[in-house]
Amino acid sequence: MLTRAITAWQSPPSRHPLQRVLALTFATLLAAPVSAMTLDERAELDLSDYRVTDSDASYVDLGSRIEVLRHTENSILLQERDQLANGPSCQQLLALEPITTRLRIPGYYPSPEAWELASEPLFQFEDSVSMLAGSYVATGDQYYAECLVSFLDRWAQHDALMDFHYDPIEPQAWFATESMIFAAGMAYSLVRPQIEAYTEERKRIEQWLNELAHRHVEIPGQEGNSCCNNHFYRRALYASVIGVLTEDNELFRFGVSAIHSALSDMTEEGAFPLEVARGRRATHYQNYALLYLITNMQVIARQGYPIFDLEVDGKDIHDAVDFALRIFKDPVALGDMAPLEQYTGFLKDNQYFSWMEIYQRRFPDARIEEFLQQVRPIYNRSAGGYITLYFMDEAAQQHIVINDEKRETQAFKGLEGSVDSSGQDASASD
Repeated sequence: MLTRAITAWQSPPSRHPLQRVLALTFATLLAAPVSAMTLDERAELDLSDYRVTDSDASYVDLGSRIEVLRHTENSILLQERDQLANGPSCQQLLALEPITTRLRIPGYYPSPEAWELASEPLFQFEDSVSMLAGSYVATGDQYYAECLVSFLDRWAQHDALMDFHYDPIEPQAWFATESMIFAAGMAYSLVRPQIEAYTEERKRIEQWLNELAHRHVEIPGQEGNSCCNNHFYRRALYASVIGVLTEDNELFRFGVSAIHSALSDMTEEGAFPLEVARGRRATHYQNYALLYLITNMQVIARQGYPIFDLEVDGKDIHDAVDFALRIFKDPVALGDMAPLEQYTGFLKDNQYFSWMEIYQRRFPDARIEEFLQQVRPIYNRSAGGYITLYFMDEAAQQHIVINDEKRETQAFKGLEGSVDSSGQDASASD
C-alpha cells in the first residue's frame, strides 16, 4: 500500500550500479544544502510498494482518446488531427543517421552558433519520434506506428547515444541526452501495444532504451545542483517511462523518488528551493520543475498509483502549482526568496506549459484554463509531444487565440536558456 510518510529502507548488500548511485555516502559526496534531500536520504526512501503494473499503459489513455478524436467537432482538435494526417515520410526519416560518435555539446555562451549546430540533430530526433507518434494517434494508421518502430530499431541496432561526453564543468551532452531519452520512451509508449508482431524489433528497442537509461542515470550529477534540481526531475521522467516499458521496477522507483524528493524539499509556500534560488529566473524554474514533475506523475498515475494525492510533511504537488500561478501573476509572492524583477520571456513560449494541459485534465482550475486559452495548441517536442491533442477537454476551447506578437518556440534551448526580452538566450537550466 502506498505510504505517504518517508520511512527508512536499506538496499540489499548486492547492488545494481543504479542502486550504488542512489546509495552514495557522505564519504564520497558532501551533504547537499539543508533545503534539498541528499542522495543518501533519497536512497533511504521506502519505495518498495511501487512496481510496474501495466507495461502497455502509456501516459495517455489511448483507447478513449482515439475514440474522442475520431468523433470530435472541436476545431482545435480537428486542426491538430488534420495536420498530423499528412504525416512525415518514413523513408525520409529513416535516412537520418543515428548518433553513434561521442556526443559533445558546447556551452551556449562561448559559441551560440556552434551550440545550435550541435543541437540540431538532437532536436530533429525529438521532433521525428514525437511527430510519428502524434500522426499515429491522430489517424490510427499503422504506417506511422510501424515507421516509429523501424526508426527506433535502427538507432537501437547502432547503440546510438550511448557515448556522450560528461564532465562536471561541461555537462551539456548529458543534459541534452535526457530529453532524447524520454522523447523516445514517451513516443514509443503510444504505439507499443499496436506492434505485437514486431517481436525482435521490440526486444532491441526496449533493451537499448533500458541500457541507455541506466547508463545515463548512473551519473548522479553535482551536489546541490543537477543531482537534485530540475535535471533530476528530467532524468526521473525517462526512468519512469522506460521503467514501465521494460518492466524495470528499479528504474520506475527512481522516477518515483523524484516526486518524494521534490515534495520533501518544497517550502510551506510551495516553492522548490533549488529552482527559486535562480534569482531573476525563479519563476521560470519553478515552472520548469513542474513541467517534468507533473508529466512524470501522469506516467506513475497510469500505473494505478494515487501519486497526485501524495503528501510529504503535509505538502503536495497542488501547493507547488498554486505557488507557480501566484508568482506568474505577481512576483511579490516570492517574498525574500528572489528578486521581484522576474524574467517573463518564458511565458510567451507554450512548450513550457505542456504540464498545464495534463494537470487541467485532472484538476480543473479557472486560472490555468484562462492561461491555456492563450497558448493552445501546445506541442512539446520531447516531454509529451502533441499535448493539447492528447489531453484537452473538447468543451474547453473551440478556437485558437491569435496573438499579434509572434511566439518563438525555443523551449528546449532551455537546456541552456530561453529567449529574454532582448532576444538573447540567457537562462541556464542547470
